[in-house]
This record gives sequence, structure tokens and C-alpha cells, in this order.
Amino acid sequence: MTNSRKLKAATFAIVATLVCGGSQAHAAQCGNGSGGFERWKQEFAAEARAKGVGANAISALMAANYAQATINADRSLHSFKLSLDEFMRKRGSAAIVARGRSLKRSQGAMFASIEQRYGVPAGPLIAIWGMESGFGHERGNQNMLASIATLAYDCRRPEYFTDQLYAALKLIERGTISPSQRGSMHGEIGQTQFLPKTMLEYGVGNLESASGALASTANFLKAHGWRAGAGYQPGEANFAAIEAWNAAQVYEKAIAIMGRQIDGGE
Repeated sequence: MTNSRKLKAATFAIVATLVCGGSQAHAAQCGNGSGGFERWKQEFAAEARAKGVGANAISALMAANYAQATINADRSLHSFKLSLDEFMRKRGSAAIVARGRSLKRSQGAMFASIEQRYGVPAGPLIAIWGMESGFGHERGNQNMLASIATLAYDCRRPEYFTDQLYAALKLIERGTISPSQRGSMHGEIGQTQFLPKTMLEYGVGNLESASGALASTANFLKAHGWRAGAGYQPGEANFAAIEAWNAAQVYEKAIAIMGRQIDGGE
């Protein structure tokens, strides 16, 4: 599904494109295509060991394959160029709102507990949940570590995904995720599709469960300035937190609109 500034594929549209031979924070040289991936893994592993990454995580990295499907998906992100109306139709906003209203009623106690703790109401959380994974039904089936490692190696934006890769290795070392963890094309995992660094910073509970994923999402929004009781439409105080979740304007506005409709507005 989508990716956030944590985050996700939309963020990538505004991250500066990096090329081979450019200034990088690490010595392992990026590449285009699978040819240099094994060499790059050896170089990256040496740097990671020097930074204290443990043997289990290094072994997991060395076993990761080049993810051509991830590169193909990364080169074909078109939906964020649609108009708002086109984007919402393509993403099935009417179905998300209808299902979201039902979930708000049936899972009322969970959403009340999350709002009490984080100040975030059900509407925008449910909208994000529906957009990111179809309410948990579309979490992806790619090897997360392979996807992240491939994007860290790829010359398009290696610095951004190098940070994600170190976070993924740390999560593997902690036993929070396994080397075989499955996720979406850019390495997002769980019901609201967190990238590893965002999971490390804001994850609370099991992201594969609805309660853990939604609480983690609310925690992210609160950490990015969400104020209990304030509005979240464009121009209102909490819209900035939605902007932090995902950098694509059509995505941000879609979440605000669907959230309002789920929460009872029109």
C-alpha cells in the first residue's frame, strides 16, 4: 500500500534523488540493478559490524536477496499524481467510509481507549487503516529485509533507506521482528504499514494486530503535534500531523475527508 514520511511511498516523491558517486553518509557504494548487490552487502555488513550490529542481524542481511519487484514498484508510483477526486475513487473511499463506520461501532471500546490515551479520534485512524492495508487484509507478501536492503543499495535514495535498514537490523536483533518478516513493496509492515525506523520510534504493541497498529498510529500522530479536540481538516491544527504521516497532498486530504465522514460529518 502507500508509504508515509515514516514512511511510505508518497514521501519518496519529495526525497532528493541521489546518484552513485554522490555524497553519502556511508562508504558502501550504491548501484543500479542486481549486479553489485552482493558486493554492496559485504561492504555494508563490514560497516554495520563496526557500528556494533550483532552477528544474527548481519547473517539475516547477508541472506537477503535483491528484490526486483520492489524496484519495479518503486519506479511506477503514479496514483499520487491523480486529482483528489480521482485518487479517492481509485482508492475506494466510499467503501472505506462505509466499512469504517461499521468498525467504529463494533470496535467502540478500542477506539475510545486509544482516544483517551492519545487524543486521536476514530475517524482519521480508521481512514488510515483502510487506506494502508484495507483494514489489515493487504499487508504485503514481500520479504521486508530484502525490500529495505535493496532500496538502501539502490542509487535513488540510499541515505533514507540506509536509516531504515539499520532500524530493521536493530528490530531483528531485539527479536521484535524476524528475518522472514513479510511486508509491502517498500518494506512497510503491519496493519497501518510502518517502516522500520518509524516502528522503532513510535510502535506500541504488535503492529500486525489492529489494536497495536492503531495505537502506534495514534502515538505517531500525537508525537507530531496532534492536539486532543482540535480539528484535522486542511487549515486546522491537527492537519499538520496528518501531513507528517504522508507527504502526498491527495493522500492527506483524502484521510481528512474520510475521517470526517467516518466520525459523522459530511
